[in-house]
Amino acid sequence: MKWKDYVWPAIGLAAVAFSGWLLYGELRGISASDVIAGFQAIPLHRWLLAAGGAVVAYAALAGYDHIALTHLGKRVSWVFVTLCSFTTYALSHNIGGSVASGAVIRYRAYATKGLTGQDVGILVAFCWFTFILATVFLLGVVLVLEPGLTDRFVDIEALPITLSATTGYLCLALVALYVLGSWIGFRPLRIGGVRLDYPSLPNVARQLTIGPIELIGAASIIYFALPEAGNPGFIIVLGVFIIAFSVASATHAPGGIGVFEIVALAGFTDMDTVSVLTALLVFRLFYLIVPLLLALVVVIGFERSQLARRRRPLG
Repeated sequence: MKWKDYVWPAIGLAAVAFSGWLLYGELRGISASDVIAGFQAIPLHRWLLAAGGAVVAYAALAGYDHIALTHLGKRVSWVFVTLCSFTTYALSHNIGGSVASGAVIRYRAYATKGLTGQDVGILVAFCWFTFILATVFLLGVVLVLEPGLTDRFVDIEALPITLSATTGYLCLALVALYVLGSWIGFRPLRIGGVRLDYPSLPNVARQLTIGPIELIGAASIIYFALPEAGNPGFIIVLGVFIIAFSVASATHAPGGIGVFEIVALAGFTDMDTVSVLTALLVFRLFYLIVPLLLALVVVIGFERSQLARRRRPLG
């Protein structure tokens, strides 16, 4: 293995260690009984709404693969794609390094449906770009609507509110340029022997619909788990979630553990720490832990079916 193979794991571990140290400082005065009381304070209907947000998020994630396969011109059954996408994201979100780990999982599944390594590579890149596109688009919308969002993370003198709003408009302008490129019909790009076609306008529309739905669904888990008293509103929660989730994803830390929490806590400094921590734990439960357990069942079922197929006598 080359030294480059160790870079991202090392960064991820360093980010976890540093965030864990910061998190300890933030939470050292909180007891387990405080967190349990926080869970008990969440009404049943908000538990159900938070769970519904997770269902919406994972349903939208399945849409990532559907759009990518449409872009590739490949036909795979809806049920298979949905199960493959769910398993991929449930595992990669917990493993970390979602692009690389997602590629391995997808190749194992889609190779059985006739997709080549190149096809899977393009599919993974397309799904990753859909997430980036949705993140830039929603962050732009949030900064335009709530330009003071960045004040929660940095000093107001270091980053004026006008700069935040300007950043939002810049994000939306970048998305508009991407849409314009599809409308004009840019020519395919060739990198070595790989041909990359610019997404069609209908596929771009799907990207800008499914991607934001996924992020909104995920953010709603935290929103519904937070207490109604002092809740800053969904737009702020969405903005804090996007920033925290993006930073955690960039570190490639397994599950973004520690990194996600410390950034999110910084974004909700005006709220009770126990309530915020409880909401973040609810997010981990519905977005990471439960999907992981279900994904393991799917993986076991898939591998057993493949083993049975190999053992089946020919003719």
